[in-house]
Amino acid sequence: MDSGGRFNNFGVEVLNHSNYKIWRLCMESYLVGENLWEVVGGGDVNPPKDAPENVNNLKKWRIANVKAESILKRSISHGLFEHIIGYKSAGEIWTTLYGLFNKKDVARLQLMENKLANTTQGDLFISQFFLKIKNLCSEISALKTEEPISEARMKRHIIHGLNEYIPYVTSIQGWAIQPTLVGFESLLTSQESLARQIARCSISGSEGDALFSNKKKIFSKGKNDGFRKHEDGGESFEKRDENKNVTSVIDVVNLDTKRRIVV
Repeated sequence: MDSGGRFNNFGVEVLNHSNYKIWRLCMESYLVGENLWEVVGGGDVNPPKDAPENVNNLKKWRIANVKAESILKRSISHGLFEHIIGYKSAGEIWTTLYGLFNKKDVARLQLMENKLANTTQGDLFISQFFLKIKNLCSEISALKTEEPISEARMKRHIIHGLNEYIPYVTSIQGWAIQPTLVGFESLLTSQESLARQIARCSISGSEGDALFSNKKKIFSKGKNDGFRKHEDGGESFEKRDENKNVTSVIDVVNLDTKRRIVV
């Protein structure tokens, strides 16, 4: 085995806990090319009867079986080797590995199905939520190749997990021609962008109202307040606190007159 995890002679990736399907396809092709597939998964999995008339056939089978068995054992990682120790035929090794990983696929499929059913948008943006659902569906489809998840089912999971825009989605569902999944994402993304713009405008408006209120408070004129001219031609607005006998002066600059108002 080389450092990249591939056989030097076979060019097939070593079987580990996560690559069984790819390994199986590559290994089957290799065994077919070496005329060894019949003793692994073909019509000669079992040896011929040990009889005088089958001496040559039995010898050929044993040679082919040993070659195939050696290839399979050398293509399996150390962590999986314990599952095939003791088997004497390539067919038994092949069948054992299939059963082992088929059970794992069923358990993982159930786990992914549950995760998909319970996935909600939460704090994700629309694009992030769509991507999350798509990735989960891709993983499930890879485990369930005979029945991949359709676009319609994917859309149902997305609608079920949305936090907002439910009335908008309901209106879309009433359309005579339904948008594709890509079009549906584009519509919701546009709606989300519009909502964020409105929210920003509302915040800006609130800040402006607060600033205007503060300015009105600063420049509200009491009975002892007023503008005073100075020798330098400037002008100041003085606000007197009657209780503390303190004068507040604020500098003001407008288009053509400088008014000095210092606090």
